[in-house]
Amino acid sequence: MKVRRTEVVEIIVDRIDLLEKVKELRVKDDEVVKVMEKIKQAGVKMLRNKEWKEVDSVMYKERKVYVPRDDKLRAEII
Repeated sequence: MKVRRTEVVEIIVDRIDLLEKVKELRVKDDEVVKVMEKIKQAGVKMLRNKEWKEVDSVMYKERKVYVPRDDKLRAEII
């Protein structure tokens, strides 16, 4: 029997929902855009043996939320 865990992520700092910013900025990260195009073309939610996955407009890489390459956002998260 496999056990599946459900994760709900919400990160709010100074009234800013960082997860929403991650969703917004993903379309500005070239790596994510390429992966999203491949996922869309293949008609799947997962790519490259589970390396990339999209769930509720959030990209995961190797089972971790992928934070787009945006220095300001990454600094806010840190």
